[in-house]
Amino acid sequence: MRKLISTNYTAGAFNAATLLLRIVFGILMMNHGYDKLVHFSAQKANFYNFLGLGSTTSLLLVIFAEFFCALFVLLGLFTRLSTIPIIICMAVALFKVHDNQFFGNGQAACLFLTGFLTLLIIGPGKISVDGVSGK
Repeated sequence: MRKLISTNYTAGAFNAATLLLRIVFGILMMNHGYDKLVHFSAQKANFYNFLGLGSTTSLLLVIFAEFFCALFVLLGLFTRLSTIPIIICMAVALFKVHDNQFFGNGQAACLFLTGFLTLLIIGPGKISVDGVSGK
């Protein structure tokens, strides 16, 4: 019972928590990006045109962030670097596409943004490719 109300934590608990964060957010984001990857031709005409790059280019960048960078986060490979495109993507989704609707249509983007910002700050933990290689 004391352990449940304690504010102390071990290094093993921290590393297990970062592994859990990476697995859950990585798989969920990859699923989000995989849907865009599979339905690329159907979505490219209606996709948000970010910075005038064109909807096709914007969709390609989002697929890169949501699928491939999420795969790197899941593996714990270049984790902090891989979270940056995802954070940018989710910030654009929340603030531009969903018009700052934190509790409406932008709720998923808000949750993803928070999770990947957390991973950017704390890093991948020891149970990762980065942790094993000593980066």
